Amino acid sequence: MPKFTPLALFTLAAALSGGCTHTSNPSPEPEQEQWVDIFNGKNLDDWTIKIAGYPLGENALNTFGVKDGKLIVNYDEYDTFQGRNGHIFYNQPLSHYKVKVEYRFVGEQAEGAPDWAWRNNGIMYHAQSPESMALEQGYPACMEVQLLGGNGTDERHTSNLVTPGSHAVYNGELRTDHIIESTSKTYHGDQWVSAEVEVHGNELAIHRVEGEEVIRYSGMQLDDGTPLTEGYIALQAESAPIEFRSVKLLNLKGCMDQTATNYKSYFVADAPDACQY
Repeated sequence: MPKFTPLALFTLAAALSGGCTHTSNPSPEPEQEQWVDIFNGKNLDDWTIKIAGYPLGENALNTFGVKDGKLIVNYDEYDTFQGRNGHIFYNQPLSHYKVKVEYRFVGEQAEGAPDWAWRNNGIMYHAQSPESMALEQGYPACMEVQLLGGNGTDERHTSNLVTPGSHAVYNGELRTDHIIESTSKTYHGDQWVSAEVEVHGNELAIHRVEGEEVIRYSGMQLDDGTPLTEGYIALQAESAPIEFRSVKLLNLKGCMDQTATNYKSYFVADAPDACQY
């Protein structure tokens, strides 16, 4: 019989024990946020276009495109705007998440567009599906993070709350205003700006600009009072040329069992079926 040193006996016992006992291996970095680039910088895969007056999926006059790794909205092929509001939808409904974009306004507004739409875009969230929109429908029912550019002189807040077909509770009061302004700075010219929205079902939404909170609200709902607990993300085409060099998503719904390998401490909504062991 071979002789074993005490260390060898301890190693052998540990190996045998490990072979007979199931041990979960939680994520070594549960606090590390797993952001996903939902725009890949190459094409518009995973996105669906809907422009008022055109069938689902038709990119009329090449309104949306990809240039130099950026998702762009442009009006180079338009003679006049003619109310052709458009949106490009990410192909996945979500309920609890963060969306962060880096954007800048560039160039001149499309001819024939209203003055209020100058350097005006938006991150639509909890939106109805693009498939459910009517042919001539200009905007999905949703909540909107309004993105605005400055004119070089006047104050013009960005990341305001806009409510197309919807309402929200702001400062404890159900508001039916179409626009509730944020406290953001004004961003003039063609500079890049970082905007983020954090959404917890219909319980909470926070807008941030350059990492600073500029507005928060709750009770997101349709005009008829139906709670808006989930929906689609979309970016606008509202007559202002704009570029997005980054569109990122952080899902806040996932496995909240701390013994699971895919547990994350920042999840705010549980998805037990997603747990991995």
